[in-house]
Amino acid sequence: MGLSCGIVGLPNAGKSTIFNALTSSNVPAESYPFCTKDHHTAVAEVPDKRLQDIGRIFGVTNITPTHIEFVDIAGLVKNAHSGEGLGNRFLHYISEVDAILHVVRCFEDGEVAHVEGRVDPVGDVEIINTELLLADLEKAERQIQKHVKVATTGDKEAKRLVEVLTKIRDGLTRGTFARQLGLEADEIELVKDLFFLTLKPVLYVANIGEADIKDPGPNLTELKRYLGQKGEPLIEIAGKLEAELTEFGEEDRASLLKDVGLAESGLTRLVRKGYELLGLITFFTKERGDVRAWAIKHGTKAPQAAGKIHTDFERGFIKAEVFTYEELMRFQSEDELRKRGIVRTEGKDYVVQDGDIIQFKFNV
Repeated sequence: MGLSCGIVGLPNAGKSTIFNALTSSNVPAESYPFCTKDHHTAVAEVPDKRLQDIGRIFGVTNITPTHIEFVDIAGLVKNAHSGEGLGNRFLHYISEVDAILHVVRCFEDGEVAHVEGRVDPVGDVEIINTELLLADLEKAERQIQKHVKVATTGDKEAKRLVEVLTKIRDGLTRGTFARQLGLEADEIELVKDLFFLTLKPVLYVANIGEADIKDPGPNLTELKRYLGQKGEPLIEIAGKLEAELTEFGEEDRASLLKDVGLAESGLTRLVRKGYELLGLITFFTKERGDVRAWAIKHGTKAPQAAGKIHTDFERGFIKAEVFTYEELMRFQSEDELRKRGIVRTEGKDYVVQDGDIIQFKFNV
């Protein structure tokens, strides 16, 4: 798929525990700082009930979900932007991902050390965010110095770049992340290859204890208040519990989740939110007894969506026959949809929508 969510946070916030549960990996998750000394990458299936529904109607058992890539990045500490705690190396890893899942420790556990010696979710968020901000501020300053001489000669592109960099630098100086500055699409395009950390979308993940599920403790309550005031998205997940539940079968897992007051796994919600954070939607295809989900960015046109399947599909694109998941659920048969004239023929300018079921026609 090529798009990834980087999992970041302070050491011992539970990043690797959540990563392991998400991806069924076996990354070390011990209770001491810098247990994760490298970055680890794995993929997780994106749960989507629609895929099973489509397979049932088509009488197909071979179904293939889409996936999302997660990167477990070692814990950051104060002064990471200046190299503390392997900071430069891992700030670089963050620059390579498309979105950030910021894991914040809310659970209390005397056996799991906290790098700052206390559990303080708001303080932890501010430490990480300060490091990201300072790293970007240094980058913005360097880039302004690099391009300002050319800009003063009348080079329009360099002048525009310096203007955008100055806007970002000034915002960061005020404590405002680049993504919060309301940059226009063309401004973002100008700086996209600079990989500003604070320009990336962020989802905060409160790693809670099992007791917090039914009765949120003060750590979670304070974090929700703090992020709520800033309009930042937050999802709660009991990382240790979720990791333990991955050892059980689907039915037992559902029963155990119900016992602790959860309608569905926090991992399921986290994957879905990560998918949304990356700006992805899903379309479906049925070919030779296989029903498959495909991930594309919002706004993708039909030929480029076809290219996700095979480059020949995009190169030789003729048309797309399209109907929606909702239409299929209503009439329970593709033949019935065709009889009623519901199946549409779309051309190269059609923007694929979430839930479209598509058969591409091409000629190479």
